Amino acid sequence: MYDNKFLPKLSQNLLEVLEDNEFYDITIEVGHDPHVKIFRAHMVILNYRSSYLRRILSTNVNEKRDDGAMTHIKLPNILPEIFQMILRYIYGGRLSLEEYDTSDIIKILIASSELNLQELITHLQLFLIETKKDWMEQNFNLIYETSFENNSFSKLQNFCTELMSKEPEKIFNSIDFISISENCLISLIQHDNFQMSDIQVWEHVLKWGIAQNPDLSLDLSSYSKDDFNTLKNTLQQIIPLIKFYNLTPSEFADKVYPYKKIIPKELRDKLIRDFIIQPSNKPESKTISKEISPESIDSRIITFQHVELISKWIDKLKTTDKVKNLYEFKLILRGSRDGFSSHKFHEICDNKPYTITIIKVKDSNEILGGYNPLTWNSESGYVTTKGSFIFSFKNKENIEDYVLSHVKNEKFATYNHTDYGPSFGYDLILYGNNGYDESYCSSHIRTYANLIRETNNYFSVEEYEIFQIMKE
Repeated sequence: MYDNKFLPKLSQNLLEVLEDNEFYDITIEVGHDPHVKIFRAHMVILNYRSSYLRRILSTNVNEKRDDGAMTHIKLPNILPEIFQMILRYIYGGRLSLEEYDTSDIIKILIASSELNLQELITHLQLFLIETKKDWMEQNFNLIYETSFENNSFSKLQNFCTELMSKEPEKIFNSIDFISISENCLISLIQHDNFQMSDIQVWEHVLKWGIAQNPDLSLDLSSYSKDDFNTLKNTLQQIIPLIKFYNLTPSEFADKVYPYKKIIPKELRDKLIRDFIIQPSNKPESKTISKEISPESIDSRIITFQHVELISKWIDKLKTTDKVKNLYEFKLILRGSRDGFSSHKFHEICDNKPYTITIIKVKDSNEILGGYNPLTWNSESGYVTTKGSFIFSFKNKENIEDYVLSHVKNEKFATYNHTDYGPSFGYDLILYGNNGYDESYCSSHIRTYANLIRETNNYFSVEEYEIFQIMKE
């Protein structure tokens, strides 16, 4: 049986060899003028620990002349202080990442890639994702540019892709937002999960556009015709994506109208006509959805008041807040009309995003439900999202007696399977043949923050409806 208790001593001995200034056979010149440093090393150790250095050493045979001159190699793209950290890792297998700034860890990662230290590349990426998530969100552009410049950084690439997909508003709030590329900015604005208000999007777009032209002043009153044209040209691909019609007249007048010269003429004339010349045509309340009226709620379970409350939940408002977005609830499935089978559920609802499930529990006045911002599908497995929630009303007639529960383990937010109806983690499962007669809400394994039922007992579904939340 092997015992690894000797490894720390071996590691320490090798580090002492590294510090030995007498016995070495390689010199390594690291960095470039004026920051160059010479390191002493040992060929046998570098050959075994780095395939890249082994290849460099094998192609530098001309450097070791017959007169016994020392083998000498150059690594101009690596900073001396970073190479010193990596050299200690190569010799002693030690790298205490907690001691270094996150920006230095990024530099170590880039240098590790150049030296083809695969084990270290994987370790550094996992360390960053597990312990430096907030920092990477705040410095998104640095991480994005770094990860996609190198195919070795697949884990960081996945981190960036997932953040853009699920929490794009965090990128707008990052400290290096103004450095992101135009294509990245366009992708963020167009993403379905984007939650930032439209006036905030406009303000951030202006901030980004001005930052791309350092000669532009922050003082709009000083702008010349050329200045407006410069900003217009910078934002010409982005302005058509702004949802100006979701703004209030006051927001348009205060924040958009002063920049009217950068908006394409046809769009500008239409906005001015609708917001200023004919302001009565523009509702004062901001909305990103189609307006609805009580008569348009096609439901046998919930009322217009439920729709108002659920709309607030979707927008993460307090119950006392004024409704900003009164969404259109488009009925796409009703159990008594379409059937209660999981097959029919997937046939009708698969690949449709932004759905609300409403369930009337049999032999009671209880209503259960859940919101899925992503799509349902027939592939078996859990789906990750931070935007889902589930809820319950003990009595349809008492709208104030409810439980709202947001997802806490987003990796298990929703569950897809051909044999299951709409299912939210372990906390709300529709299953069974006769009116989903084996449905349940688990209290033992929890995916959502709060219990929406006080019992684990199976229940049957008397009626259920699935609505798609319609956005413009």
